[in-house]
Amino acid sequence: MVAGWFAGDGDGFRLLGTRCTACASVFFPREDHHCRNPGCASGKLKEVPLSRRGRVWSYTDSRYRPPSPYVSAPELPWEPCTLIAVELEAERIVVLGQAAPGVTASDLAVGMEAEVVPGVLHEDAETTWTTWHWRPTGVTA
Repeated sequence: MVAGWFAGDGDGFRLLGTRCTACASVFFPREDHHCRNPGCASGKLKEVPLSRRGRVWSYTDSRYRPPSPYVSAPELPWEPCTLIAVELEAERIVVLGQAAPGVTASDLAVGMEAEVVPGVLHEDAETTWTTWHWRPTGVTA
C-alpha cells in the first residue's frame, strides 16, 4: 500500500513507526521530517518497529465504499469490512486498520488482545497491494 509503513512477513511482520530521540514520542504513520509533538523542538527521528500486539480500543463495521485513493472495483458490490483501532501500550498510540478477513464486529470486544498480520488490500493480474490487518489473538485466518 504505502512503502515504508511495514516490513517482514509471518511472525516477523511489523508496522514501522518513528520515535523522536529527544522526547520519545512515537508516530504512525511514520514521520521523516520533524517531531509532531508540539512541545518538542527536536528534528531527530529514528525508525522503529512497532509492537505486534495491542488491545482493541474501538471497532466498527464499515458499510460504505470509501472514496479515492482507496482502490476498489466499482463494478462489484461493496463488501462491508470491520475496522479496528488497536492501542499499542508500549508506544502509547492507537493504530487504525482493517480486521483480518472473516473477523466481524461481533467477534470483537474492547480490551481484547489483537495482533497485526499481513493482508491484501487489492489484487489484479499484475499487482498485489499489501497492507496490514488486525486479528484478535487466538483467531486463525
